Amino acid sequence: MELQKFNENAIRSASILVVGDAMLDRYWFGDASRISPEAPVPVVKVTRKEERLGGAANVARNSASLGASTSLLAVIGEDEAGNVLMELLEKSKVRPCLYRDPHITTTVKLRILARNQQMLRTDFESKVQGVALDMHENRFASLLPDHDAVILSDYGKGGLDRIAKMIDLGRTFGKPILIDPKGNDYSRYRGATCITPNRSELAEVVGQWTSEEDLTNRAQNLRKELNLEKLLLTRSEEGMTLFDDDGSWSVPAQAREVFDVSGAGDTVISVLSVMLAAGSDWRTAVTTANKAGSIVVGKLGTATVSYEELFGK
Repeated sequence: MELQKFNENAIRSASILVVGDAMLDRYWFGDASRISPEAPVPVVKVTRKEERLGGAANVARNSASLGASTSLLAVIGEDEAGNVLMELLEKSKVRPCLYRDPHITTTVKLRILARNQQMLRTDFESKVQGVALDMHENRFASLLPDHDAVILSDYGKGGLDRIAKMIDLGRTFGKPILIDPKGNDYSRYRGATCITPNRSELAEVVGQWTSEEDLTNRAQNLRKELNLEKLLLTRSEEGMTLFDDDGSWSVPAQAREVFDVSGAGDTVISVLSVMLAAGSDWRTAVTTANKAGSIVVGKLGTATVSYEELFGK
């Protein structure tokens, strides 16, 4: 589906503040042709390594790749992985607003792949707390006035433990607050502009629905209970559905071979936020985000989309 050309200058003039749990995604590629003599597991001979931005950092990377001015507010460790993350942010043209805490470990997700099939994932992480959260909250207040929209990217690592205060402050300044939710306690997102759960995330909170009518009732009840303007449900092969005061509105998925779904949610909320900050209406923003999501699932790992991929040259 061809999208109507959107003003590229408006996108480049948009400014996005991404706040949340930044992490480093590491990929080790190789081949597995034998079983270990030590245990019944394959032996992967690593031939190539890649490092990419993950979590909130990938959300920021997606926003910047579309051309928007993007800042990332996060807490990371004073370690080697944190240094790599800083370098990758610079290459991605993301403004780093980071507090480096020597008492924590930068979150790293290491994926080992053989013939492009993931064999194992190992996580290294620790929870943000204490003084780091104080610094985080104060910096958020100072950065907020200079940005058009805010993305709160929650991965449950502690960077958004004070999210209620951030939502209140953001709404006081009249900024749209979009949240990629995590866990089953959505009360912490009360008052946000929009949350963007996928099917399994929403079902964990409202229960499994039995029909479209049942889904609409459950989603709208949750939206009203949390005082949200919008709820955008991402539905994989079923596309997306937007719930608001006008009812529900769906956009179908675009047929495309799915290669890797990791990071697709990051792309969706990034493109949605950039479009809104650039002056788009909600339906245009959702349609554009839907196309972006269909593009990145055809790429390996956490990927991005460009303005040209979405709208053509």
